[in-house]
Amino acid sequence: MSYLQPPTGLARRRRRLSDEETEQRMLGTAVAMVNRTGLTVSLDHIGLEDVIRDAGVSRSAVYRRWPYKDLFISDLVKQLAKDATPTIVADELSMIRRIAAEHSGWLETPELRHGLVIELFRQLPLLDFQTLFESAGWRTYLALHATFMSLADGELRDQVGLALAQSEQEHRTRVAQAWEQLAGLLGYRLRPESGVTFEVIAALLDATIRGLVIMALATPGIAAHRAQATPFGAAARQEWSLPALGLAAIASAFLEPDPAVGWDTDRIARVRQALSCLALPDA
Repeated sequence: MSYLQPPTGLARRRRRLSDEETEQRMLGTAVAMVNRTGLTVSLDHIGLEDVIRDAGVSRSAVYRRWPYKDLFISDLVKQLAKDATPTIVADELSMIRRIAAEHSGWLETPELRHGLVIELFRQLPLLDFQTLFESAGWRTYLALHATFMSLADGELRDQVGLALAQSEQEHRTRVAQAWEQLAGLLGYRLRPESGVTFEVIAALLDATIRGLVIMALATPGIAAHRAQATPFGAAARQEWSLPALGLAAIASAFLEPDPAVGWDTDRIARVRQALSCLALPDA
């Protein structure tokens, strides 16, 4: 009786994969690995000796403080996280003052005041969007979040996460303060039935602008898109960007004229003066 023998020698070799099969296997395996661990972003390109040279400090003093580069990188990540959230509130306030000056007569009637509010909704988000889209700091912000996600569980991850959360909270608070102050000046309030706060609105607005910026990095048409329209009761047909449409839709959903606010000559004069020197309460 004959028995089948297992293949030996050359017969045992696996079939040679084609270049296309090799490519597919390599990429498929690498994608699976990335999906298991997450895509990491590192600071390996930061050379400690380069930093020492550019900082103009003593090499021996640096190595006393940070005997290993990893220790310096850990402190660098924490420092970046402390003030990570991009903020452009000052530029926004400057734009509000300019728009209010250009349309100083738009405080006279409810229709004109609404037109002023919508004009702010039209211009402010585009400023936010363009500032972030063109900012190297914004790319650092994105990379920092990716770096945080790639950190192993432990004290460093906890410290970086805390610093990022605090930075986000401080930014959101400033944006919420600016919106609350502006809404009060222009006689608007949160819709009582909405159940939101100005911090919630600030979070939604931030998410919208940041999401569009991320999309536009790969799809530049988002940054360039403009529509000729008169949405949300705008005073005239004008050019609207996608960020403006998104922000105005959110703000219009949650804000309405406050029926308790009376408008007379004195109030109009006070509001006009306040808008001309608008600043955050703690600025």
